[in-house]
Amino acid sequence: MDTDERRRMILETARRTGSVDVGKLAADLGVSKETVRRDLNVLEGHGLVRRTHGGAHPVESAGFETTLAFRTTMHVPEKSRIAAAATELLGDAETVFIDEGYTPQLIAAALPRDRPLTVVTSSLATAGDLASAENITVLLLGGRVRGGTLATVDHWATRMLSGFVIDLAYVGANGISREYGLTTPDPGVSEVKAQVMRVARRRVFSGVHTKFGAVSFCRFADVTEFEVIVTDTGLPASEAHRYSLLGPEVIRA
Repeated sequence: MDTDERRRMILETARRTGSVDVGKLAADLGVSKETVRRDLNVLEGHGLVRRTHGGAHPVESAGFETTLAFRTTMHVPEKSRIAAAATELLGDAETVFIDEGYTPQLIAAALPRDRPLTVVTSSLATAGDLASAENITVLLLGGRVRGGTLATVDHWATRMLSGFVIDLAYVGANGISREYGLTTPDPGVSEVKAQVMRVARRRVFSGVHTKFGAVSFCRFADVTEFEVIVTDTGLPASEAHRYSLLGPEVIRA
């Protein structure tokens, strides 16, 4: 196979499995590890993958986004720790926004049940999980439902949000970088998140370390707009410090 075909195959494998290993790719493709490393460097330069020690993982983009079902299988221990740390930031909030995605869904599951809370969410999965929870009132945003993520988007959702003042928003993203801020592949999703940023008094970003440095298609917020960033220890302390210099507290759970 030629170089372009090999790189397409590497990218397809990364997107299908969630990550790729240099040694395994070299064996499967019948090329040297150096060739695979060069291919991964080119793909990273195009913003399609992020290099890791010994391999790479895909970056979500305008042409590729993982489903909610896939996200429930990746980095689950890290996401659980992030969710536990994020709920510790609830404080005296009475109204809470829970974003779409698996980590926000875990945050919703960890919310206290011994006090009244109103939860606004774009996630059908989160709304279903909380619907029968004692002391929690759930407001599900209306709009078009995205099949892969089971979340509502478009002007119906943003219009509904515009009438709220939310105490605390737990916001996710497909990528977060110091240069480009928080990004997501879909313009409809981006509009909902941007509106959440406008109506929330406090904003917390929660996401695994693989999202850091990744850049997607639609920008909806700057790092400086967040009170706290919650991630896992896979993000190096030095990089966490660089983000903290922009304003938010960075918690590595």
